[in-house]
Amino acid sequence: MSNETHSVNVQLIGYEYRFACQPAERDELLEASQSLNERMEAIRERGKHLSLEAVAIMAALNLSHELLRQQRESAEMDAAVSHQARDLLQKIDAVL
Repeated sequence: MSNETHSVNVQLIGYEYRFACQPAERDELLEASQSLNERMEAIRERGKHLSLEAVAIMAALNLSHELLRQQRESAEMDAAVSHQARDLLQKIDAVL
């Protein structure tokens, strides 16, 4: 595995930032930055008086909230599937 990194420039609400990443991660970094930029632009539109820092913090909190909600939902789904699998195995054992 190579430790080679490439510089990637991204635009976030009118500011350019340079990041280093592995070549295989470049497209994902660009996709993530585009998504983040859209979120930050939407926040800035609703609150034109907000500083760049406030916009970034609000975007980070929104993303963190979404991630935590998805993790909870995933854990609940895993638990439900495990419960159903146990029930099915018990039924199969009972038939055998």
